[in-house]
Amino acid sequence: MPTDPTAIPPARVLIIDDEPQIRRFLDISLRAQGYRVLQAGTAEEGLATLAGQGAELVVLDIGLPDRDGHEVLREIRQWSSVPVIMLTVRAGETEKVAALDAGANDYVTKPFGVQELMARIRALLRQAGAGNTLEESVFDDGRLHIHLGLREVTLDGEAVPLSRKEYALLALLFKHAGRVVTQPQLLREVWGPTHEEDTHYLRILVGKLRQKLHDDAADPHYIVTEPGVGLRFIGGGR
Repeated sequence: MPTDPTAIPPARVLIIDDEPQIRRFLDISLRAQGYRVLQAGTAEEGLATLAGQGAELVVLDIGLPDRDGHEVLREIRQWSSVPVIMLTVRAGETEKVAALDAGANDYVTKPFGVQELMARIRALLRQAGAGNTLEESVFDDGRLHIHLGLREVTLDGEAVPLSRKEYALLALLFKHAGRVVTQPQLLREVWGPTHEEDTHYLRILVGKLRQKLHDDAADPHYIVTEPGVGLRFIGGGR
């Protein structure tokens, strides 16, 4: 039977959990419901998979071996609005509030019922638009191209090799284009809430980012420093 070229492909669900049995259980359950499934056993593997292959929903375990799940979620939120369901063995209200404050869309406590989890996944995908959450945040001035949904940055047609923090800084500034983002906010979003006073981190990082974008601090086309306040993405013009 020929494939309908207009058909919407099944939603991709990325499972980031260090327990193989949980991943297998969710893989079987999700595929039975028609979803495509991606798996990662560590935070770094999960972030790389999400950035490289994309997903319409993420199931993220809080207790990962290499990084705290809240930290991983905050990093995801710097460049993606993909729906995220957090998994944890801790059922306290404080833990739930922390997950939601970090940017989670929903929260499920282990052990969980598969039917409940599937219902929560369906609800989030409906809210997100039937599984199509590719972000349309795009900037292109003929020289610099930024696509947040694809996590893509090119300059004069060549990929710009940004580090994770360099990309996070650029994405944050771009999402607030034309507005000043304060130093404490930049430090909090890129490095975490304990680094709001570490302004030297920001000076070093923005210097590296400008160098890679060939953006002169004395005559900027993209990133303007507002002395003593913060940074502003101007998109090629003031």
